[in-house]
Amino acid sequence: CPLPSVSLPHHRDIIRNCAVSVDQIQDLHSPMSPISENPASPAYSTVTRLKPHACQASGITPASPVIRRSSEPQLCHGNSKPLPDPAHSSHSTPCHGYARASPSPSVNSYSDPDTGHYCQLHPTSPISRDRPAHDTKQLPTKSYVERLKVEEGQRGTVENSSGEAEAGQRLKAELDFMGFVPPTMETTSSFNPAAFQSLLIPLDNKPLEMTVLKKVKELLAEVDVKTLAKHITKVDCLVARILGVTVEMQRLMGVSSGMELLTLPHGHQLRLDLLERFHTMSIMIAVDILGCTGSTEERAALLHKTIQLAAELKSTMGNMFSFAAVMGALEMTQIARLEQTWMVLRQRHTEGAILYEKKLKPFLKSLNEGKEGPPLTNTTFPHIIPLVTLLERDEALTESPEPWEATDNGVEVVMAHLEAARLVAHHGGLYHTNAEVKLQGFQGKAELLEVFSTEFQLRLLWGSRGAESSQAERYEKFDKVLTALSHKLEPAVRFSEL
Repeated sequence: CPLPSVSLPHHRDIIRNCAVSVDQIQDLHSPMSPISENPASPAYSTVTRLKPHACQASGITPASPVIRRSSEPQLCHGNSKPLPDPAHSSHSTPCHGYARASPSPSVNSYSDPDTGHYCQLHPTSPISRDRPAHDTKQLPTKSYVERLKVEEGQRGTVENSSGEAEAGQRLKAELDFMGFVPPTMETTSSFNPAAFQSLLIPLDNKPLEMTVLKKVKELLAEVDVKTLAKHITKVDCLVARILGVTVEMQRLMGVSSGMELLTLPHGHQLRLDLLERFHTMSIMIAVDILGCTGSTEERAALLHKTIQLAAELKSTMGNMFSFAAVMGALEMTQIARLEQTWMVLRQRHTEGAILYEKKLKPFLKSLNEGKEGPPLTNTTFPHIIPLVTLLERDEALTESPEPWEATDNGVEVVMAHLEAARLVAHHGGLYHTNAEVKLQGFQGKAELLEVFSTEFQLRLLWGSRGAESSQAERYEKFDKVLTALSHKLEPAVRFSEL
């Protein structure tokens, strides 16, 4: 409200000063260019949207237009040098506080169909920064990969124009890139029991044929656990594509190792095959123990050899896959209930019983919970069953609850296995090298290699016809067979007899 003592001309001065201040405040809404940028670099060049009237710097400029007082002059019509036209400069920085105020533009006025939004920064390659101004005309839109190829090729030409070797490598890389083939999504299992050519099983066999079982028992009994562990590890590494991976297989997989493939979406079939092999191996080990119809001492000796096999797979071969499969057989309900056999084991083979109870079982528990793992330098096949079970939860058939389902820290267990998947995928080459070192000079016996092949085990356990049935049906039926064999060896004690 104006004071009564103020004259009318003074009113006009106040209104004029206020108008100048308001104009200046509106001018603060004009876009500002980035600070401390290189004017010669188009990497952070902004787009000129407004062309304010040419302004002249005053002889005495205030420190900041924000703190300018209304009594200070805004424009000076002296001989000051005019500022360059923003339209012809590499920046669109307006003359803050020195240009005639213009209405604040809308957001849409800062959009440009060619270069994007005003606030967007467009980092460019060193080639485009060094390119003359007349060469910077708009190029046709290319894909990101195509732009990378062009820029990498130009950069290589600038930096290595005199290197013929580098040019040849770039050309080879471009040819390899053009020859890229998308990885193949496998839909059928690598196991084909019907077409399996066996040395031990006839073409049309029944489940658990006695002649075949007897031959298998003889083969397993005549060699030591070190030899058995090597045969198992070799077949495991071939199935998991740690060994024996050709260039054509790598091209179809899109990766160099099966350990990386099983972590990818198109590794679905490989994960199913590994689950099949894991459970089939456990069942076959259990059949070997429960099929020993001799004395309790003979079963205890076979149990001791199985424990030694698990220890050999763990410590010497670094094969956590079959180590877990053998331990899974020993922990089956049908074998764990054989109290007389375990008692004789503790009496006759005390060191084996201690090894199993004090070392192997706790170690497997730590593996399943993601708390502990073998050293990478000694691992040929990592413990991937929890990871595969997580990724194929709908397909995995498990009777007992998983470690992440039976503990209070289930989320931590799941995260530990998912984190371990990165290491598994990353160290595929290391597992390949370790397997080659462990199996160096190893030839293997053809019949033993066949015994540990998954096709042979499918045919032996379920017959030529049953091997083609569904997995759930096969496992359910054989669980009943194992239970019957277990109760035949050691009948359940009735409460009335106690």
